[in-house]
Amino acid sequence: MIRRFMGVHCWATLVCTIAGWMVLTGVVFAQTMAPKVGTKAPEFALKDVGGASVALSQERSQGPVVLIVGRGWPGYQCPFCTRQFAEFRSHASELQAAGATVLWIYPGPADELAKHAGDFIGTQPLPPNFRVLIDPGYAFTRAYDLRWDAPHETAYPATFVVDRDGTVLFANVSLEHGGRTPVADVLKVLDGMMH
Repeated sequence: MIRRFMGVHCWATLVCTIAGWMVLTGVVFAQTMAPKVGTKAPEFALKDVGGASVALSQERSQGPVVLIVGRGWPGYQCPFCTRQFAEFRSHASELQAAGATVLWIYPGPADELAKHAGDFIGTQPLPPNFRVLIDPGYAFTRAYDLRWDAPHETAYPATFVVDRDGTVLFANVSLEHGGRTPVADVLKVLDGMMH
């Protein structure tokens, strides 16, 4: 009886230890039902940091849309997001030459989210083909099944390329803080659309 109890106890301890390690190291076996290649991107309308409404349907009618979902405001400015944003911003002219608009989604708690997004953008003006949209309260993030519902988390980082008719041509969802899509991958997709 004691041996059986100890065996169960040891097994339970092992399972709890592995689960704890997974949480601490960010290993996640979660799956997301986010839009996939070949599916239609769900329509949405969000406000930019200036309060103007921006709709996916309106933007994609002008050409392809690069839709990037950052972690937004998990209580600080995410360094992975900052790096990815800077990379895409530095290639704005190449993205614009491909006819693409970049919609960067900045999710987080509603309180002061526009201010945090403004701080994220910085003082340098955005390129004309860039919009930073805020997602207060995670309505967009939930609609795209990207909500990372854990302490100090907001959204799973993701990048999509959506064509004029709303079809997803590229999708990358990261279930960790890193794993971000480099701009070269997006430019390759956009180049393929032009040929």
